[in-house]
Amino acid sequence: MLDGKFQRGFSNERLTATTEPKVRRDESGFYIMTLSENAKVYFEDFYSFLERVYNKASYERQALYAKIADTPVERTETLAFYRARGIILDQLMKGIMRFYTDGSTFGVIMTPWCFGTVMLEKIEAYRERLSKGEVHDPNIPEYPFYVIQYLDEVGRATLLELFEFPDQAFQMRWQYSVLLKKYSSILTSITGSLKTVLDSIRNKTV
Repeated sequence: MLDGKFQRGFSNERLTATTEPKVRRDESGFYIMTLSENAKVYFEDFYSFLERVYNKASYERQALYAKIADTPVERTETLAFYRARGIILDQLMKGIMRFYTDGSTFGVIMTPWCFGTVMLEKIEAYRERLSKGEVHDPNIPEYPFYVIQYLDEVGRATLLELFEFPDQAFQMRWQYSVLLKKYSSILTSITGSLKTVLDSIRNKTV
């Protein structure tokens, strides 16, 4: 149970009753071969991981509130650092809550490293929205420059620390990003060439 009140999306009772062929069981419990990585992940291990990280983030979030309250307003950079870390913790806990309680798709079950990558990308996307003024966040003061700057500087390191991951945990994501950009560029080029050919054919038939 998460935060003492939120239930797992896929309880053992539900897994016992399911006829879903993706869900399997051995002497260690129920598991699934994940959709994105084709990796073996036990439901119990995944939920225990989320609970551990959530509890750690929640404890630190409460400590941050006290630090912010005790910090003089003229120490703008210190406050900005605390607020940036608070944003990361808030977004992480929201993400954990959603994955923990979601019982609509087995796609929410993944390896810890994959989950960490998902959360890193979500926080980066949230940072972009903040920088464009597309979302209101109570952690952002009237002048958000330093907070946004610290989000850039400490976002990745904060997640590695909270997850207790080594540095290489997020390296695979960048490889995927490079491949996506590469093939996106190729597709754009192909689309442009196809449009040119179609326009040429259309002009000749007019």
